[in-house]
Amino acid sequence: MRLLQFFLLAVFSLGGMMPSAPAEANDKPNVLFVAVDDLNHWVTFMQRNPQAKTPNFDRLAKMGLAFTNAYCAVPACEPSRCALMGGRRPWVTGCYLNGDLWKQHQKAGEGLSAQFLKAGYHVAGAGKIYHSMAYHQSEWTEYMSKAGHSLNGPGVQKMDGYHNDKTHPELKDEDLIDWHTTDYCIEQLRRVDDKPFFIACGLYKPHLPFVVPRKYYDDFPLDSIQLPPHQDNDLDDVPPAGVRMANPKGDHAKFLKSGRWKAAIQSYLATCAYTDMNLGRLLDAYEKSPQRDNTILVLWTDHGWSLGEKEHWRKFALWEEPTRTPMIWVVPGLTQPGTRCEATVDHMNIYPTLCKLAGIDVPEHVSGYDMAPLLADPQAEWNYPAITTHGYNNHAVRTQNFRYIRYDNGDEELYASQEDPYEWANLAGDPQYSSVKTELAQWLPKDQAPARKRTKKK
Repeated sequence: MRLLQFFLLAVFSLGGMMPSAPAEANDKPNVLFVAVDDLNHWVTFMQRNPQAKTPNFDRLAKMGLAFTNAYCAVPACEPSRCALMGGRRPWVTGCYLNGDLWKQHQKAGEGLSAQFLKAGYHVAGAGKIYHSMAYHQSEWTEYMSKAGHSLNGPGVQKMDGYHNDKTHPELKDEDLIDWHTTDYCIEQLRRVDDKPFFIACGLYKPHLPFVVPRKYYDDFPLDSIQLPPHQDNDLDDVPPAGVRMANPKGDHAKFLKSGRWKAAIQSYLATCAYTDMNLGRLLDAYEKSPQRDNTILVLWTDHGWSLGEKEHWRKFALWEEPTRTPMIWVVPGLTQPGTRCEATVDHMNIYPTLCKLAGIDVPEHVSGYDMAPLLADPQAEWNYPAITTHGYNNHAVRTQNFRYIRYDNGDEELYASQEDPYEWANLAGDPQYSSVKTELAQWLPKDQAPARKRTKKK
């Protein structure tokens, strides 16, 4: 119940009823912080894809509160993680795209883990928390070395299981780094120490290549694979800027020509099942931990993933599929098992919420809002949209009822999210929705950091 006491202290402090007081070191809550790469909302409990089989994600959701409308800050690995872990939105830092070199936009000492280190925590990390598994060394007590570990397994190439029909039948669970990342974090949960802990577990799969041991394909026979709901003419009402993001002549054209659309989906589902297995191993250790009753567990994924919807693949776009993510919180004494929250939230809220729950001061540079009221009461009032950015001056504003997209050239899209969950009808040109666009546009940034200059490859 200690976490509930922290929460009540924070609420009373914000209301001016009593001053906040720093928690004693031995009363501070522990944190198990789980990040998954490239996992969209194809997890069973979110009911987006009926073929998905993720019993351990479902198990975790039953342990606490799952947000059913959580969205990334950026639909790309590097800037998404820089925003979430650094606490600044991309239009503040200028870290908009992969290749924007996140360390140039986030100084050592500003990251989320650094705040827990300063507060006296043992701060341990493993796997992909930041892009390319890089990190500021001064922000961690220790971090698992990736030396000697393979991201994908011996001989596996990026397009295997995707465009390439190559299966790697000899691959074993422990051939992939995620197995060892999970082992490392399990050992951290078993540590005996007077200090509270912050353990960050970064699982790399289902990032490309979509190749895992063959046993994970057994539940997904190729002849049973269903294509996601889609329309062949879905881009007809999408403006030019949106069509360019979709890039229909890229991956999608290749899959239509090769006939491997279903095979790629099969590989994605199997790779998600491998990640689910590692999550299960971690949850086993978490449930056995003597510190469980004083340990916050939060799971997030860095962005979603498209598999042919809107003739688009991968992330790198502002629609529902590449931006919606699983997000689950277990906060002893605060969250109730098996609860759901439908409020639209984004990743920028994770940093301030964790700090508040732990009784740690939130640095002034941090964007986002404290979600503790939603964790305590999923029906609590929440008046903030989720905002996602991809590239300079391209933004999506998502509320429970609408998604509004505006691109740098002024092109617009608007979707009625409840009636049109797959965003097939762009309402931006309909005059009856002009007031909706005006209202949502108020959330767009007024000032934006310039984009990094890029030279075209010759």
